[in-house]
Amino acid sequence: MTALPLPQISAAAAYRLRLKRRTCLWRAFRARRRLRPVADNTARILPADIIVILVLRNEMQRLPFFLDYYRKLGAGHFLIVDNASDDGSSAWLLEKAQRGDLSLWQTSDSYRNSRFGLDWSGWLLMRYGHGHWCLTLDADELLAYPGMGRHDLRDLTDHLDQTGQKGFGAMMLDLFPKGPLALQEYDSRMPPTDLLRWFDAGPYRAVRQSPQGNLWLQGGARDRVFFATTPERAPTLNKIPLIRWHWRYSYTNATHAVLPRDLNALYDGPCGVLPSGVLLHTKFLPETIAQAPRQQQRAEHFHRPDLFDDYYALLGRGPDLWHPAAVRYRGPEQLAELGLCCPVEW
Repeated sequence: MTALPLPQISAAAAYRLRLKRRTCLWRAFRARRRLRPVADNTARILPADIIVILVLRNEMQRLPFFLDYYRKLGAGHFLIVDNASDDGSSAWLLEKAQRGDLSLWQTSDSYRNSRFGLDWSGWLLMRYGHGHWCLTLDADELLAYPGMGRHDLRDLTDHLDQTGQKGFGAMMLDLFPKGPLALQEYDSRMPPTDLLRWFDAGPYRAVRQSPQGNLWLQGGARDRVFFATTPERAPTLNKIPLIRWHWRYSYTNATHAVLPRDLNALYDGPCGVLPSGVLLHTKFLPETIAQAPRQQQRAEHFHRPDLFDDYYALLGRGPDLWHPAAVRYRGPEQLAELGLCCPVEW
């Protein structure tokens, strides 16, 4: 793959994108009324804080490590929306909010009808993220980048500020265990990467989509195992999770795409020239097997849930994602050597 420039668009298309962005901002503003504050520590957010935004449901197994990971990496405050968890996530987060660096909201509204959580996170970004470096994530995503052992998020964002780069893109890299998922064991006190030690180094494919100009990157383990006969349905792997936020910005498809459209140029692919990282995707913990039929029944995670019945059926059987060409994960520097991210020139 090579770096892909943003495609040219017509004045009419540019106007439609402006309307789309305004619609997304209005939806986010309106959604504020559907969020019930449970622990509001936002008055403690400092001007230089890096903010993590997270929408979740039933992530108790991942939350302890997730918070510890990003606190150690330099996150200053967590803005979290709990979407009707029933596994203890909300109560656990409420307890942890006593530390003062976490604010929590609850909603029982439809994840799907809120643009898959973007209306909720969009309001938090609009209200609290303006002027801050904001890291918008899922609970199963761990940002990694070459040099992170010596340079935390503050160092990274300082470098981006100095070089005039408004954001930092990342490839979502599926990690998986060796052997059938149904035979694995996991303790929430351990790093997910202790179990999920393997990944696909390739192949990956990418194009720029019009009119927004967002990258469309596909490939890897889920493409190989679940979507071999329907690759067009394989998950999108490109994200721009870290942006110095302005209240006029809006994500339009998870963190895969953002408006204004020039922000999509912040990520030019794993083999691009701009500094980039990797989101280690820790989805494939053993609990995923039991979650699969429930997620299929709720039908909240895809625009056309009926097209993903085979995906849920296979996931529910606890498949073996490992194969002889899989690569053992050894750290972000390894990923840069493989061309899956572009290192920062510190």
